[in-house]
Amino acid sequence: MHMRLGVLDVGSNTVHLLVVDAHRGARPLPAYSHKAELRLAEHMDGDRVSADGEKLLRKFVDEALQIAEDKGVEDLVAFATSAVRDAANGEEILAGIRADKGIDIAALPGEEEARLTFLAVRRWFGWSSGRLLVVDIGGGSLEIAVGIDEEPDAAISLPLGAGRLTRDWFTADPPAPEELRNLRRHVRAEIARRVGEVARYGPPEHAVATSKTFKQLARIGGAAPSEAGPYQRRVLRGADLTGWADRLGGLPAAERAALPGVSERRAPQLVAGAIVADAAMDLFGLTELEICPWALREGVILERLDRITG
Repeated sequence: MHMRLGVLDVGSNTVHLLVVDAHRGARPLPAYSHKAELRLAEHMDGDRVSADGEKLLRKFVDEALQIAEDKGVEDLVAFATSAVRDAANGEEILAGIRADKGIDIAALPGEEEARLTFLAVRRWFGWSSGRLLVVDIGGGSLEIAVGIDEEPDAAISLPLGAGRLTRDWFTADPPAPEELRNLRRHVRAEIARRVGEVARYGPPEHAVATSKTFKQLARIGGAAPSEAGPYQRRVLRGADLTGWADRLGGLPAAERAALPGVSERRAPQLVAGAIVADAAMDLFGLTELEICPWALREGVILERLDRITG
Protein backbone atom coordinates (compact mmCIF):
# COMPACT_ATOMS: atom_id res chain seq x y z
CA MET A 1 0.00 0.00 0.00
CA HIS A 2 1.51 3.31 -1.11
CA MET A 3 0.70 6.39 0.89
CA ARG A 4 1.83 9.91 1.45
CA LEU A 5 2.74 10.63 5.07
CA GLY A 6 3.55 13.91 6.73
CA VAL A 7 5.53 14.47 9.89
CA LEU A 8 5.47 17.78 11.76
CA ASP A 9 8.44 18.18 14.08
CA VAL A 10 8.26 21.05 16.60
CA GLY A 11 11.89 21.35 17.68
CA SER A 12 13.68 23.81 19.97
CA ASN A 13 15.30 25.59 16.98
CA THR A 14 13.37 24.56 13.90
CA VAL A 15 9.79 23.58 13.16
CA HIS A 16 9.77 21.24 10.18
CA LEU A 17 7.11 19.61 8.02
CA LEU A 18 8.44 16.65 6.03
CA VAL A 19 6.24 14.91 3.45
CA VAL A 20 7.29 11.43 2.29
CA ASP A 21 6.01 8.81 -0.11
CA ALA A 22 6.06 5.53 1.69
CA HIS A 23 5.03 1.92 1.71
CA ARG A 24 6.04 -0.97 3.90
CA GLY A 25 9.36 -2.57 3.03
CA ALA A 26 10.48 0.43 0.98
CA ARG A 27 12.61 3.40 1.85
CA PRO A 28 10.47 6.49 2.60
CA LEU A 29 11.22 9.00 -0.16
CA PRO A 30 11.15 12.70 0.77
CA ALA A 31 8.59 14.47 -1.43
CA TYR A 32 8.49 17.91 0.15
CA SER A 33 10.04 19.81 3.04
CA HIS A 34 8.94 23.06 4.67
CA LYS A 35 10.69 24.51 7.70
CA ALA A 36 11.08 27.67 9.71
CA GLU A 37 13.59 28.61 12.39
CA LEU A 38 11.09 29.62 15.05
CA ARG A 39 13.62 29.20 17.89
CA LEU A 40 10.87 28.44 20.37
CA ALA A 41 13.43 27.96 23.12
CA GLU A 42 14.26 31.67 22.85
CA HIS A 43 10.59 32.68 23.15
CA MET A 44 10.36 31.96 26.84
CA ASP A 45 8.99 33.94 29.78
CA GLY A 46 10.80 32.21 32.62
CA ASP A 47 9.76 28.56 32.23
CA ARG A 48 6.80 29.30 29.94
CA VAL A 49 6.58 29.68 26.16
CA SER A 50 5.71 33.36 25.60
CA ALA A 51 2.53 34.58 23.88
CA ASP A 52 4.71 35.52 20.87
CA GLY A 53 6.20 32.04 20.76
CA GLU A 54 2.74 30.48 20.83
CA LYS A 55 1.52 32.82 18.08
CA LEU A 56 4.49 31.89 15.83
CA LEU A 57 3.89 28.19 16.44
CA ARG A 58 0.18 28.44 15.63
CA LYS A 59 0.95 30.35 12.43
CA PHE A 60 3.38 27.63 11.34
CA VAL A 61 0.90 24.86 12.20
CA ASP A 62 -1.72 26.62 9.99
CA GLU A 63 0.81 26.79 7.14
CA ALA A 64 1.85 23.16 7.63
CA LEU A 65 -1.75 21.90 7.63
CA GLN A 66 -2.48 23.81 4.42
CA ILE A 67 0.69 22.47 2.75
CA ALA A 68 -0.08 18.91 3.90
CA GLU A 69 -3.56 19.19 2.36
CA ASP A 70 -2.18 20.71 -0.87
CA LYS A 71 0.40 17.93 -1.15
CA GLY A 72 -2.18 15.18 -0.62
CA VAL A 73 -0.94 13.94 2.75
CA GLU A 74 -3.20 11.15 4.05
CA ASP A 75 -1.73 10.78 7.49
CA LEU A 76 0.01 13.52 9.48
CA VAL A 77 1.99 12.70 12.61
CA ALA A 78 3.04 15.61 14.80
CA PHE A 79 5.33 15.81 17.81
CA ALA A 80 7.19 18.36 19.92
CA THR A 81 10.62 17.92 21.53
CA SER A 82 12.36 19.54 24.50
CA ALA A 83 11.43 23.26 24.18
CA VAL A 84 7.70 22.53 24.42
CA ARG A 85 8.11 19.37 26.52
CA ASP A 86 9.96 21.25 29.26
CA ALA A 87 7.83 24.43 29.24
CA ALA A 88 5.41 24.82 32.15
CA ASN A 89 2.63 25.69 29.69
CA GLY A 90 3.71 23.26 26.95
CA GLU A 91 0.81 20.82 27.39
CA GLU A 92 -1.65 23.72 27.60
CA ILE A 93 -0.40 25.13 24.26
CA LEU A 94 -0.58 21.72 22.57
CA ALA A 95 -4.12 21.16 23.96
CA GLY A 96 -5.17 24.56 22.57
CA ILE A 97 -3.79 23.70 19.13
CA ARG A 98 -5.52 20.30 19.29
CA ALA A 99 -8.86 21.95 20.10
CA ASP A 100 -8.58 24.74 17.50
CA LYS A 101 -6.79 23.03 14.62
CA GLY A 102 -7.75 19.39 15.11
CA ILE A 103 -4.13 18.24 15.06
CA ASP A 104 -2.73 16.25 17.93
CA ILE A 105 0.89 17.25 18.62
CA ALA A 106 2.37 14.89 21.19
CA ALA A 107 5.14 16.07 23.51
CA LEU A 108 7.71 13.35 22.93
CA PRO A 109 9.61 12.21 26.05
CA GLY A 110 13.40 12.35 25.65
CA GLU A 111 13.87 8.57 25.95
CA GLU A 112 11.26 8.09 23.22
CA GLU A 113 13.19 10.55 21.05
CA ALA A 114 16.37 8.50 21.61
CA ARG A 115 14.50 5.24 20.82
CA LEU A 116 12.97 6.51 17.55
CA THR A 117 16.25 8.05 16.37
CA PHE A 118 17.92 4.71 17.08
CA LEU A 119 15.28 2.90 14.97
CA ALA A 120 15.98 5.24 12.03
CA VAL A 121 19.74 4.72 12.29
CA ARG A 122 19.33 0.93 12.53
CA ARG A 123 17.18 0.89 9.39
CA TRP A 124 19.65 3.14 7.55
CA PHE A 125 22.78 1.09 8.33
CA GLY A 126 21.14 -2.35 8.71
CA TRP A 127 21.94 -5.43 10.74
CA SER A 128 25.56 -5.66 9.61
CA SER A 129 26.31 -2.73 11.94
CA GLY A 130 26.01 -5.06 14.93
CA ARG A 131 25.87 -3.21 18.25
CA LEU A 132 24.99 0.40 17.50
CA LEU A 133 25.61 3.45 19.64
CA VAL A 134 23.68 6.54 18.51
CA VAL A 135 24.33 10.10 19.73
CA ASP A 136 22.10 13.06 18.83
CA ILE A 137 22.51 16.69 19.95
CA GLY A 138 19.39 18.82 19.56
CA GLY A 139 18.63 22.40 20.56
CA GLY A 140 17.37 21.38 23.99
CA SER A 141 18.64 17.88 24.72
CA LEU A 142 21.27 15.21 24.09
CA GLU A 143 20.01 11.71 23.27
CA ILE A 144 22.08 8.53 23.49
CA ALA A 145 20.94 5.00 22.65
CA VAL A 146 22.71 1.65 22.36
CA GLY A 147 21.51 -1.75 21.18
CA ILE A 148 21.81 -4.77 18.96
CA ASP A 149 18.18 -4.94 17.74
CA GLU A 150 15.69 -2.35 16.44
CA GLU A 151 14.74 -1.46 20.01
CA PRO A 152 17.71 -0.06 21.96
CA ASP A 153 18.88 -1.74 25.18
CA ALA A 154 19.35 1.69 26.77
CA ALA A 155 17.93 5.08 25.72
CA ILE A 156 18.98 8.20 27.59
CA SER A 157 18.05 11.87 27.30
CA LEU A 158 19.94 14.69 29.04
CA PRO A 159 19.19 18.45 29.10
CA LEU A 160 22.44 19.17 27.22
CA GLY A 161 21.15 20.65 23.96
CA ALA A 162 23.41 23.14 22.17
CA GLY A 163 20.88 26.00 22.29
CA ARG A 164 19.93 25.48 25.92
CA LEU A 165 23.55 25.40 27.11
CA THR A 166 24.46 28.49 25.07
CA ARG A 167 21.64 30.46 26.69
CA ASP A 168 22.27 29.16 30.22
CA TRP A 169 26.07 29.26 30.40
CA PHE A 170 27.47 31.95 28.08
CA THR A 171 27.17 35.72 28.57
CA ALA A 172 29.66 36.93 25.94
CA ASP A 173 30.67 36.23 22.35
CA PRO A 174 33.11 34.58 22.27
CA PRO A 175 32.51 33.10 25.75
CA ALA A 176 35.02 33.87 28.50
CA PRO A 177 37.56 31.05 29.14
CA GLU A 178 36.04 30.56 32.59
CA GLU A 179 32.54 30.09 31.12
CA LEU A 180 33.91 27.52 28.68
CA ARG A 181 35.67 25.67 31.50
CA ASN A 182 32.57 25.68 33.71
CA LEU A 183 30.36 24.39 30.90
CA ARG A 184 32.88 21.69 29.99
CA ARG A 185 32.98 20.52 33.62
CA HIS A 186 29.15 20.52 33.89
CA VAL A 187 28.65 18.60 30.61
CA ARG A 188 31.23 15.96 31.47
CA ALA A 189 29.80 15.39 34.96
CA GLU A 190 26.26 15.01 33.54
CA ILE A 191 27.31 12.53 30.85
CA ALA A 192 29.71 10.61 33.10
CA ARG A 193 26.86 9.93 35.53
CA ARG A 194 25.07 7.91 32.79
CA VAL A 195 28.00 6.24 31.02
CA GLY A 196 27.59 3.02 32.98
CA GLU A 197 24.07 2.44 31.64
CA VAL A 198 25.51 2.32 28.13
CA ALA A 199 28.95 0.81 28.79
CA ARG A 200 27.48 -2.29 30.48
CA TYR A 201 26.36 -3.54 27.06
CA GLY A 202 29.95 -3.62 25.82
CA PRO A 203 31.71 -1.50 23.22
CA PRO A 204 29.66 -0.66 20.11
CA GLU A 205 30.63 -2.09 16.73
CA HIS A 206 29.35 1.03 15.01
CA ALA A 207 29.09 4.50 16.58
CA VAL A 208 26.80 6.94 14.80
CA ALA A 209 25.78 10.59 15.18
CA THR A 210 22.73 12.41 13.85
CA SER A 211 21.72 16.10 14.01
CA LYS A 212 22.70 19.43 12.51
CA THR A 213 25.37 19.99 15.18
CA PHE A 214 27.23 16.78 14.32
CA LYS A 215 26.85 17.37 10.55
CA GLN A 216 28.42 20.81 10.92
CA LEU A 217 31.26 19.54 13.12
CA ALA A 218 32.00 16.77 10.61
CA ARG A 219 31.93 19.28 7.75
CA ILE A 220 34.40 21.57 9.58
CA GLY A 221 36.58 18.50 10.07
CA GLY A 222 36.64 17.91 6.30
CA ALA A 223 33.56 15.73 5.58
CA ALA A 224 31.78 16.08 2.24
CA PRO A 225 29.24 18.93 1.88
CA SER A 226 25.50 18.16 1.80
CA GLU A 227 25.46 18.67 -2.01
CA ALA A 228 27.43 15.42 -2.29
CA GLY A 229 24.19 13.60 -1.35
CA PRO A 230 23.05 11.29 1.49
CA TYR A 231 25.05 8.23 0.42
CA GLN A 232 28.43 9.88 0.83
CA ARG A 233 30.17 8.43 3.91
CA ARG A 234 30.81 11.20 6.44
CA VAL A 235 32.84 10.71 9.58
CA LEU A 236 33.69 12.89 12.56
CA ARG A 237 37.03 11.91 14.11
CA GLY A 238 37.61 12.43 17.81
CA ALA A 239 41.11 13.80 17.22
CA ASP A 240 39.78 16.49 14.83
CA LEU A 241 36.91 17.35 17.13
CA THR A 242 39.05 17.90 20.23
CA GLY A 243 41.14 20.48 18.38
CA TRP A 244 38.07 22.21 16.98
CA ALA A 245 36.20 22.21 20.30
CA ASP A 246 39.06 24.26 21.75
CA ARG A 247 39.44 26.58 18.74
CA LEU A 248 35.72 27.30 18.28
CA GLY A 249 35.48 28.66 21.82
CA GLY A 250 37.94 31.44 20.94
CA LEU A 251 36.16 32.54 17.74
CA PRO A 252 33.32 35.06 17.69
CA ALA A 253 30.05 33.81 16.13
CA ALA A 254 30.68 35.77 12.90
CA GLU A 255 33.95 33.88 12.34
CA ARG A 256 32.33 30.56 13.20
CA ALA A 257 29.64 31.30 10.58
CA ALA A 258 32.36 31.64 7.94
CA LEU A 259 33.49 28.03 8.48
CA PRO A 260 32.40 25.42 5.89
CA GLY A 261 28.85 24.17 6.42
CA VAL A 262 28.06 26.46 9.38
CA SER A 263 24.95 28.62 9.05
CA GLU A 264 24.78 32.07 10.57
CA ARG A 265 21.76 31.05 12.65
CA ARG A 266 23.52 27.98 14.08
CA ALA A 267 26.94 29.56 14.65
CA PRO A 268 26.14 30.94 18.14
CA GLN A 269 25.38 27.48 19.56
CA LEU A 270 28.16 25.56 17.83
CA VAL A 271 30.64 26.04 20.70
CA ALA A 272 28.34 24.38 23.24
CA GLY A 273 27.51 21.69 20.66
CA ALA A 274 31.21 20.95 20.14
CA ILE A 275 31.81 20.74 23.92
CA VAL A 276 28.98 18.18 24.25
CA ALA A 277 30.12 16.18 21.20
CA ASP A 278 33.72 16.12 22.44
CA ALA A 279 32.64 15.02 25.93
CA ALA A 280 30.40 12.24 24.57
CA MET A 281 33.09 10.86 22.26
CA ASP A 282 35.69 11.00 25.00
CA LEU A 283 33.57 9.50 27.80
CA PHE A 284 32.18 6.70 25.61
CA GLY A 285 35.67 6.00 24.22
CA LEU A 286 34.74 6.67 20.57
CA THR A 287 37.50 7.46 18.09
CA GLU A 288 35.02 8.28 15.32
CA LEU A 289 31.33 8.77 14.66
CA GLU A 290 29.71 8.14 11.29
CA ILE A 291 27.06 10.72 10.38
CA CYS A 292 23.62 9.29 9.56
CA PRO A 293 21.26 11.32 7.35
CA TRP A 294 18.20 9.74 9.01
CA ALA A 295 17.14 10.73 12.51
CA LEU A 296 14.04 11.33 14.63
CA ARG A 297 11.60 12.35 11.86
CA GLU A 298 12.44 9.24 9.85
CA GLY A 299 12.12 7.09 12.98
CA VAL A 300 8.62 8.47 13.58
CA ILE A 301 7.67 7.74 9.95
CA LEU A 302 9.10 4.21 10.01
CA GLU A 303 7.25 3.33 13.20
CA ARG A 304 4.01 4.79 11.84
CA LEU A 305 4.39 2.72 8.65
CA ASP A 306 5.02 -0.44 10.67
CA ARG A 307 1.78 0.22 12.59
CA ILE A 308 -0.36 1.05 9.55
CA THR A 309 0.73 -1.90 7.46
CA GLY A 310 1.66 -4.40 10.16
